[in-house]
Amino acid sequence: MLHNKFVKSICLICSMYFLEQAPARAQNSDNADTLRLDIRAAEKQFLEKNLSLLAQHYNVEAGKALIQQAKLWDNPVLNTDQNVYSDGQWFHHGTNANGDPTGQVFVQVQQLIKTAGKRGKQVNMARTSAELNEWQFRDVMRNLRYQLRKDFYTVLQLQGNRRLYAQEKEQLDILIKAMTAELQAGNIAQKDLLRIQALDVNLQHEVTENAKNISDIEAELKTLLQVTGDVFVQPVADDDNNTHVPNLSIVQLVDSARQYNTDYMQQLLQVRYQKQNLSYQRALAVPDLTFGPEFDQNSNYTPNYYGLGISLPLPVLNRNQGNIKSARWQVKQEEANLQQIDDKLQNDVKNAYQKLLYTLQLSSGGNEEFYRNYYRLYDNIVQSYKQRRISMLEFIDYFNGYESIREQELQQKLNVRLAKEELNYEVGMDVTE
Repeated sequence: MLHNKFVKSICLICSMYFLEQAPARAQNSDNADTLRLDIRAAEKQFLEKNLSLLAQHYNVEAGKALIQQAKLWDNPVLNTDQNVYSDGQWFHHGTNANGDPTGQVFVQVQQLIKTAGKRGKQVNMARTSAELNEWQFRDVMRNLRYQLRKDFYTVLQLQGNRRLYAQEKEQLDILIKAMTAELQAGNIAQKDLLRIQALDVNLQHEVTENAKNISDIEAELKTLLQVTGDVFVQPVADDDNNTHVPNLSIVQLVDSARQYNTDYMQQLLQVRYQKQNLSYQRALAVPDLTFGPEFDQNSNYTPNYYGLGISLPLPVLNRNQGNIKSARWQVKQEEANLQQIDDKLQNDVKNAYQKLLYTLQLSSGGNEEFYRNYYRLYDNIVQSYKQRRISMLEFIDYFNGYESIREQELQQKLNVRLAKEELNYEVGMDVTE
């Protein structure tokens, strides 16, 4: 008899709950402003305001300036010599009775002429270095964008968990209140109330841990977006129901990665740079030429002498042998590194593609139908409990099972998004939507 009264009370309360239940509103801080952004708006703000990208952009511009510097010719060198004191006179520059100069003035202008195309080789190295800076910029952007998308979608998933916990907490509060009244009336045993209260305590722990995770990722997300102050970034979900595999083969994905993957492209440029350095070191073995006109007023074999000076070091002792040999080994080293990165690139792209296939399989139509059927079954447990087709323990099992299934569904949606982003990250461009 007491059990029947308890069942009727619980059924009435739960029936009213399920009829009136609505999705819980996101529980942000009461004092926090909310910045609502979809993924495109978030990326736009990220590209415009992120200070790491801005700093790396300055490095790119600095590299471009070095190309201009490498193109410049060496400045001419002016040498001069004149007498300061002679024959008891300061700065004596007059002439004698014959008209010959009595002082001395020497003037020489020298210009360095680089041979063997050294200047052009330096320009090529500067261009490769500037291009390397650009790919380093893309690498920073690639990593930060991947982190942005990962944080964005993770916050969405955690907020889904928060709404789920809020719904369950509301339901448990109703149940605990009703069962407390039934316990005071002597209709149920205390162990039944404690069982529901244990669910509530466990749920509170889950709510707290979920809130901590949201707080941590929100802090990182705000840093990426350069958002400060008491602002809550509210990701807005898109209608991402695309569970189709990209219409690309592994070979196509790897070929694309060899064009857009920043790690691979940086290493490719390192090989090019070292080859250019080897060519430049060989050119340094060829001596440069220095020449220029000169004027000597009174110290040569004839007054007012005009001549042409030419200077050329003789490559007898130092032909830059050590630097050339070192440059050869550096080329071999970077080529070996390139082969290693190429092998890693192929494996990473294949692995990311396979992981995407696995996650998409779990999001197939069969699983979607399972989720719908399970939620309908959960909605009917109150009626089943009212008709005494299930016991209180079975009701609690369904309660726990529903939470687990809902969390798995939210996690699966996150896994699909992250698997897509991982493949995009490895290829270096968006190959999935």
